[in-house]
Amino acid sequence: MNSFDSSIETYLSNLHFGHFATQSIRAIADLYSFKGLVLIPVLWWMWFQQDERREWRREMVLATLLSGIVALFVGRLLTHWLPFRVRPIYSPELYLHFPHGDIKDAQLTAWSSFPSDHAMLWMAVAIGIFLVWRGIGVLAILYTALFVCLPRAYLGYHYPTDLLVGAAVGIVIALIMTRDAIRVRYAAPMLRWIERWPGPSAMLAFIVCLELVTQFDELRKVAGGVFKQL
Repeated sequence: MNSFDSSIETYLSNLHFGHFATQSIRAIADLYSFKGLVLIPVLWWMWFQQDERREWRREMVLATLLSGIVALFVGRLLTHWLPFRVRPIYSPELYLHFPHGDIKDAQLTAWSSFPSDHAMLWMAVAIGIFLVWRGIGVLAILYTALFVCLPRAYLGYHYPTDLLVGAAVGIVIALIMTRDAIRVRYAAPMLRWIERWPGPSAMLAFIVCLELVTQFDELRKVAGGVFKQL
């Protein structure tokens, strides 16, 4: 572990807030309600705003949703392609004591720490919000940093560099996907299809947003079960 990660993780592991506060931090880190269920509704709010920039804003919402999907997909690929990195909470050689460090999650122990797909996905969404609404976007970025990223470092799920690199990759993906020259190539046709077929579009939008909020966890579990059977 590099000195940057070491100094921050050592500091965080020495912070003790009591049982209720620790359980609250764990809930914030683990529950979907404190991640996508906060940021995704903001995109719906943006979608239904009525003004002269309505079409551009809707294109940006579509681009942001797609950025989140791409970021999550890229994050999963990187965890498989890059060298495996054990999460801090499961590294006894660090000699650090994290809250509930005795809990063994089979999924987390077998899943590389680097980079953080949580940071990648939700920072991409936060940046998309920021590009449309600066004020709300700043709050979305701060929320992602404080309620998505920081608890995962405090609990030992990720090293700080896992989160910083994940956030940086998510930002880059969002900036690329929302560029005018790129966005109009896919968002404009999607928007025309949505306006032509509002019923099926609303259904698909609900499914996509639900899967983003849950980070496709159930689909991954089903796919993993099918793969094991094969």
